[in-house]
Amino acid sequence: MSEQSLPAPSGELVSSAYRQALEVIASVEPRIADATRQELADQRASLKLIASENYASPAVLLTMGTWFSDKYAEGTVGHRFYAGCQNVDTVESLAAEHAKELFGAEYAYVQPHSGIDANLTAYWAILAHRVEGPWLKDAGVKNMNDLTEADWEKLRHELGNQRLLGMSLDAGGHLTHGFRPNISGKMFHQNQYGTDPETGLLDYDALRAKAKEFKPLILVAGYSAYPRRVNFAKMREIADEVGATLMVDMAHFAGLVAGKVFTGDEDPIPHAHVVTSTSHKSLRGPRGGFILATEEYAPSVDRGCPMVLGGPLSHVMAAKAVAFAEARTPAFQSYAQSIADNAKSLAEGLQKRGTKLVTDGTDNHIVLLDVSSYGLTGRQAESALLDAGVVTNRNSVPSDPNGAWYTSGIRIGTPALTSRGFGGDEFDTVADLIVHVLQNTEAGTTAAGAPSKASYVLGEGVADKIRAASAELLDKHPLYPGLDLS
Repeated sequence: MSEQSLPAPSGELVSSAYRQALEVIASVEPRIADATRQELADQRASLKLIASENYASPAVLLTMGTWFSDKYAEGTVGHRFYAGCQNVDTVESLAAEHAKELFGAEYAYVQPHSGIDANLTAYWAILAHRVEGPWLKDAGVKNMNDLTEADWEKLRHELGNQRLLGMSLDAGGHLTHGFRPNISGKMFHQNQYGTDPETGLLDYDALRAKAKEFKPLILVAGYSAYPRRVNFAKMREIADEVGATLMVDMAHFAGLVAGKVFTGDEDPIPHAHVVTSTSHKSLRGPRGGFILATEEYAPSVDRGCPMVLGGPLSHVMAAKAVAFAEARTPAFQSYAQSIADNAKSLAEGLQKRGTKLVTDGTDNHIVLLDVSSYGLTGRQAESALLDAGVVTNRNSVPSDPNGAWYTSGIRIGTPALTSRGFGGDEFDTVADLIVHVLQNTEAGTTAAGAPSKASYVLGEGVADKIRAASAELLDKHPLYPGLDLS
């Protein structure tokens, strides 16, 4: 097993655990057991290149299937609204402790159920800290229950008229960074910053000028489809110049921060007031979210439940603790560096075969292809690649003429296949397989004969050829080696 491969106990131990678990499930609903087996088979047989997906270790996966799922535990450690939460307190404390040590943060909140929940909790925590608290003090009110209806009306108006500046969706930002259809775009008077139209790179001078003009309460940094690193020291300078709270969404690149690939100005923790993240993606943990913050913001973030969240998922918090513990090892640092190295190999492999990349490359885990040069939309390319067993997702490119549904881009990432042990030479081969599919796919037409943005024609025999070539690569790096469900 290579250093970057998934940590796992002996194959027979894991196999026995899962065989017995599936037998129990099948005794109640055999179709769920069958779907579970099939999902493992499908993942084993596919080149998983979705940048936001990974493979959690057996220890992380097994931690989620316990009786912690049965326990309600609204509140915080030592201050619950339910009795009998002493073991949940242990789990949450350990997860927060590991997160603080892993990232060098002053405070960690591990209750959010997802990245979107983490962002929503962070937004309301910042509003409570920056708006609600000072407003109550100025109003001479110590207890929220003492507010009159007129006071509430004024406070609602104040909370609902704050400004947020985030990265635009087509530049690589996330829908929770102020995109109108998302609740973040409805909560705030929002504005967006983009990238340089020529290079696709962040223009910090232009961002600074927009921030000075817009004067946001919250400046959001971070991305879901930007293939470059961000200078968070500069982002903090801009935030300080306009009196904004700097919030960084590191959901995509948390593993590169944890693994010390991003350090100094590229590490958001020393520079941001509040940092949100998911615990899966490049961090290789369970599906969930968490928040890191300075001590100044800790009391407001700690109000996530009941302010925004319901009961925490105690079984998932336990799995977060296990994943954070795994990430605090030298092996994880080696894995994180391999993610970035492999992304460069993948990008170079695509470019030398004539594929256009947004920003002309990558220095994180993301490679963003502009497939318009192949005469395809992102949706057509995504579907053709899936037919060939290459799992990607379509994504907008800057100033995308096809919009956010059909798109002109394909976003790919290296965390999952790196977990399987793929190296640079294999990612170069993956690039060759991708290009072969794109070169042999044509845009289709509608029933009326007009050009279609969705239908496509994949060359005869291409899917079988690519699947066979993929199988050779995948067989060398089995997923969950030793795990046998038969």
